Amino acid sequence: MDDHLKQLLTSLGFWGGHLAIWAIVFAESGLFFGFFLPGDSLLFTAGILASQNFLSIQLLVLGAFICAVVGDNVGYVMGHKFGRRLFRKEDSWLFHKKHLITAQTFYDKHGKKTIVLARFMPIVRTFAPIVAGIGAMHYRTFIAYNLIGGFAWTFGITLLGYFLGKNIPDVDKYLLPIIGVIVVVSIAPSILHLYQENKLNKH
Repeated sequence: MDDHLKQLLTSLGFWGGHLAIWAIVFAESGLFFGFFLPGDSLLFTAGILASQNFLSIQLLVLGAFICAVVGDNVGYVMGHKFGRRLFRKEDSWLFHKKHLITAQTFYDKHGKKTIVLARFMPIVRTFAPIVAGIGAMHYRTFIAYNLIGGFAWTFGITLLGYFLGKNIPDVDKYLLPIIGVIVVVSIAPSILHLYQENKLNKH
């Protein structure tokens, strides 16, 4: 395990470590400037840390799930109220219109399922609820898909890290390669989708 991460969590204390993880999950789930945050790798690493008693797995998954759902709701409201202005907003280091357009394209292709599928796709997961708000998806429909996606993402990835940490001796040694695979698998659908779009545009 990364000693720096251990030291950071230790310095933050028991509640500080949980709060930091929850805050990142919340920000990445619905605040447009949270697109660069490492949601997948963070949850997986947090699960491994919980398996070594640095964190509480029960508090971790419950808090992450709540923050993911609430974050998506904030994104939805932002999209519903201010969405069209975002398309007119100039790019800055915190905001890139291309990410919003990518999420819009993905949403147009997959519809309501986007709210679930996007959870496992960096960048798209941040902008998907905003796009749902812009598109005026019925709120009850949105919250249903939001709960399913939030549960599958937070519980699935965190518990994967936890159970690997519990059942594979010295899993710490393989942490970076495993996180690398998770990141690649998460990004792969986005890359494939963009590749297909570019291919179609050329013809």
